[in-house]
Amino acid sequence: MLNFQQTDGRKCYPTMTSIDPRLFLVSLFESAVRAADPLAAIRAHLPARPKGRTVGIGAGKLASQMAAAFERLWDGPYEGAVVARHGPIEKTNHIPVLQSAHPVPDEAGLFGAQMLLDMVKGLTENDLVIALMSGGGSALLPAPPNGLTLADEIAVN
Repeated sequence: MLNFQQTDGRKCYPTMTSIDPRLFLVSLFESAVRAADPLAAIRAHLPARPKGRTVGIGAGKLASQMAAAFERLWDGPYEGAVVARHGPIEKTNHIPVLQSAHPVPDEAGLFGAQMLLDMVKGLTENDLVIALMSGGGSALLPAPPNGLTLADEIAVN
């Protein structure tokens, strides 16, 4: 990792000619990986425990990784479910990981979308919803409005 601090503590901003391009690119890559780490991202944004229930729901290509990170970090009771794409997923202890198709929606996604909606019905102002969303959620959670079908949603995908 590149250090941009001078010995007196002030920040300095090197020019491209003053740093090794390979070190610079490696530093950018490492920063991007750290920023995308679900555990670090969730840790930085978890709110306080609510008076009522905690429900973790989500969807996306990283939904199972985010659910597993949430389970490691949350210190109270919770329930929930997430929808990830078909394929390998991160193991979770309590949050079920449903799978549906990406990038073209499928019937499993309709089921997953309805399940997540059902999980948040009846919540009150004392409850907390943790939304674990990443890229791909629109395909993984198809929910065509009245008058349209899954085939219609697939056609515009």
